Amino acid sequence: MSRALRDQTLALAGVFQAANLVQQIAHNGQCNQASLETSIRSLFATNPEHTLDVYGGELRDIQEGLVTLSSVLSQQSKQQDIEVLRYALNLIHLESKLNRRSDMLDVIGSRIDQARHTASHFGYTHPNLISNLGSVYADTISTFRMRIQVSGNPAILQQEENAAKVRALLLSGIRSAVLWRQTGGRRWQLIFSRKKVIRLARELAEEANRS
Repeated sequence: MSRALRDQTLALAGVFQAANLVQQIAHNGQCNQASLETSIRSLFATNPEHTLDVYGGELRDIQEGLVTLSSVLSQQSKQQDIEVLRYALNLIHLESKLNRRSDMLDVIGSRIDQARHTASHFGYTHPNLISNLGSVYADTISTFRMRIQVSGNPAILQQEENAAKVRALLLSGIRSAVLWRQTGGRRWQLIFSRKKVIRLARELAEEANRS
């Protein structure tokens, strides 16, 4: 496998992991805590040596994203798959808009940097940090004309803690979309290189199982 394709697949798995967690929270009010921590932690990995370092350096940290990526791209038979795919594609689209807004990128970078203190003291899944990151998303990316409409249980989504988690995860999905573009990822590849991406995501997920 080419190094570039591996890096692009890992970054794309980051997008799909965030999208899958959003779908879980929106319908059930809960998600895998380890995957949530990986996605939130990725926001603070600003100078990674390798792409996998953004997700903690271990394939198992991004395994949920790899499994989701391969299953959703290969079949959209369930409503859940359709929702996850829509979120992922919307995140990639929003990132392309954000990339043209250096002022907004500066604001996001500055506010994430300020949140490092909370993360280091309380951990990546602490409600204070999640709320903080959720407000970063609300104040910046949510102001674009195109917004991600999250489907789910209204009673669950109206709870502030869940709404903050959804926004924080969408922010982490944008971060992975940035990484995907930086590693050479392009939207046309989701059509023309789909089978290669699915195959590699499966191989990496199996490797994560063995580790």
